Amino acid sequence: MSTYVYGITASSHPALPKDLAGVGDPPRPVRILEAGELTAVVSDAPEGLRPKRKDLLAHQTVLAEAGAAGVVLPMRFGSVAPDDDTVTSVLSERADHYKERLGALEGKVEYNVKATHQEEAVLHLVMSANPDIRAMTEANRQAGGGSYDDRLRLGEMVVAAVKARESEDADAVRSALEPVASDVSVGPESTGWLVNVSFLVDRDSADRFLTEVEKVRAGHPHIELRVNGPLPPYSFVEPGPAEHAGTAAGPGVAQE
Repeated sequence: MSTYVYGITASSHPALPKDLAGVGDPPRPVRILEAGELTAVVSDAPEGLRPKRKDLLAHQTVLAEAGAAGVVLPMRFGSVAPDDDTVTSVLSERADHYKERLGALEGKVEYNVKATHQEEAVLHLVMSANPDIRAMTEANRQAGGGSYDDRLRLGEMVVAAVKARESEDADAVRSALEPVASDVSVGPESTGWLVNVSFLVDRDSADRFLTEVEKVRAGHPHIELRVNGPLPPYSFVEPGPAEHAGTAAGPGVAQE
């Protein structure tokens, strides 16, 4: 039977509750696989697993229980290995890597920050800051809307100015929050987000990080910030900002 992997801990990690249940219907009992100085928190993998709310919550609950007792390297929902032996083999093969990550993530949590523009507010800023756009807008108004070419040129000017503002504001968000984080992981690009970044934060410094978020909100009212956290440090299972891809690679697992 396939093995569902929730996370990786040190073998010295305190025992989990005996009745802890994971994904599946009925929920599969959670168990521990040992390999030297490392353990994997696993259960049997149900067939046809899909990201339903019940199973997503079960996955999060198992990680929360494990994380409450000590550091855990979290796997993404749907991380499945062919069998127990595959899990323990990869734990042994990558033991140095996982031990380094466990040490690096001790006492840390993840906050994901996404930012987008409030469209009307940004257009107002662009207009007020750019005399050429203001002049072209007024000229078109006086000309009853302007010619097709004039309207096209104005639209291109506005788009270019908004894009420049997007880059400027993305830099402002990151420059404000990076100093209060231990590490940064840039998420996959998607339409609509100026920023999609995960920050690794010392648990004891979380209030300071959130204070900086509020300062960004207050200083940039045209930016809408969405903050999700504290989370298990999913985006930091692999080391180094250049290597972060926003996903966690588990021990011989495939994403269902």
